[in-house]
Amino acid sequence: MAGHFGEFLQGRLGPDGPIALVTVPCPALEVRAVWHPGRMAGLWQGGRPVLAPGQVARLARLFGIAPGRLRVSAAMPPGGGAGASTAALLAAIRCLAPMALSPDTEAALCLALEGATDPLMHPVPEALLWAPRAARVLGRVAPGPGFEIVGGFAGPGRRTDPADTDFADISDLVAAWRVTPDRAGRARLATESARRCHALRGGPDPAPIWALGRDLGALGLVAAHTGTALGLLFAPGEAPRQAEAALRAAGLGRVLRFRTGGGR
Repeated sequence: MAGHFGEFLQGRLGPDGPIALVTVPCPALEVRAVWHPGRMAGLWQGGRPVLAPGQVARLARLFGIAPGRLRVSAAMPPGGGAGASTAALLAAIRCLAPMALSPDTEAALCLALEGATDPLMHPVPEALLWAPRAARVLGRVAPGPGFEIVGGFAGPGRRTDPADTDFADISDLVAAWRVTPDRAGRARLATESARRCHALRGGPDPAPIWALGRDLGALGLVAAHTGTALGLLFAPGEAPRQAEAALRAAGLGRVLRFRTGGGR
């Protein structure tokens, strides 16, 4: 089950509106699940829980599975803003469910188990304006041109608090995203969303990474609005070979390179 790498946009639709996001799907960050009979257990990675034993037990009871151990391997760190918990739940659901479930049903299950969820259960998640605290589609947006992304994680994880609703207003950015088909324009909007989020909520500062990105020829920056992922946005094939080394030198860990979108 693929994760994501932060969000192009995330915030409120108006001062009192719902929290909404446009995710950055990341096929390079994947979660796999295998079920074994035996003692019930959760998933821990790097000393942090990704799935708690209670979540695993609820899924097993729901699908009529005898108690056992869910073996899950995750390529992303918990709390990094890469969808580790949602991807792990979806991997578990698809491992345990006796039949394929609809994306809406999977989303409802994830919401019930974790209180907030990413749209990873949908086939083209970046084409959705998604309400993570309600697990529903608020609207659809054109996926737009593809990016090559080089990024990593800035320090220890910061888990999402489902009760946290203190986000910047991005209604203007969402409106602009809908009518901005070009790569450079969308990169600018993603950079502004990351800037607003940091100005209000703190966390890893995107400014030094963006300063480095300008020197490397990046079009913009993408960030996890709840988490530590930071990445540079390039046109496909235009990220320089030294980008990974430069980001590691700037303090990012688990640096990776991947593409998203159509690659045009």
